[in-house]
Amino acid sequence: MKCPFCNHLENRVIDSRLSKDGDITRRRRECVQCDKRYTTYERIEEILPMVVKKDGRREQFDRLKIKAGVQRACEKRPVSVEKLDQLISEIERYYFDRGDREIQSQDIGATVMVKLKELDEVAYVRFASVYREFKDIGEFMKELKSLKDSGPKQPEAVARL
Repeated sequence: MKCPFCNHLENRVIDSRLSKDGDITRRRRECVQCDKRYTTYERIEEILPMVVKKDGRREQFDRLKIKAGVQRACEKRPVSVEKLDQLISEIERYYFDRGDREIQSQDIGATVMVKLKELDEVAYVRFASVYREFKDIGEFMKELKSLKDSGPKQPEAVARL
């Protein structure tokens, strides 16, 4: 593991701890050259399903893409980083546990919207406005009314998440 301060390759592990779920190992390391400490996180690399995009392209499931979208939606909202990481981990675990070889990108977006609505309704509306590609204020207002009246539409499978 390369030191982020001096780029030296040798270090020693000072402390190792498992996350609450037991799927991530947090290691506290100390560089043998500059003596600075830093933290690394290890997770098991799982073979995740392929994501089928709207245009038919297929790409590997990417947790970071979901994280980027969720972070943008939650910008300047009272949502902790831990809550965001937990939300993303739940979504990732849900799709991994299903065992599907392919997932429609629309399903992932719908799942993210359901989880965001539970977390923060403003973040939900922000995400929905980009995800659903609202064309005008009328579509936006219609979604807000729908949110107020009944909540977001969700795939049946997501309801069990």
